[in-house]
Amino acid sequence: MSKLSIKINIAGRIYPMKIERSAEEGIRKSVKTIEERLKFYQQNYAIKDKQDLLAMCLIEFAAKYETVKDKKVLEDDGMEDQLKMLDTLLAKNI
Repeated sequence: MSKLSIKINIAGRIYPMKIERSAEEGIRKSVKTIEERLKFYQQNYAIKDKQDLLAMCLIEFAAKYETVKDKKVLEDDGMEDQLKMLDTLLAKNI
């Protein structure tokens, strides 16, 4: 699959990227979310330094990721047990 060259703008800086075409929408949505959160922190915390704003966004996103990551592990464990039980039941009926 061919790579797509794009340029994204975060906190006033341009970042060139080569991505799969299928990833473009997700990346552009992510950039929009980052810019919205930067604006939120700048307005609500009176922070002017872009690096500080980016650090606050990074902390927020990392904390959300850790929460979601842990939930998926727990949910997957429960699902795996149910699938094993169904597999056992199906194997008995064959």
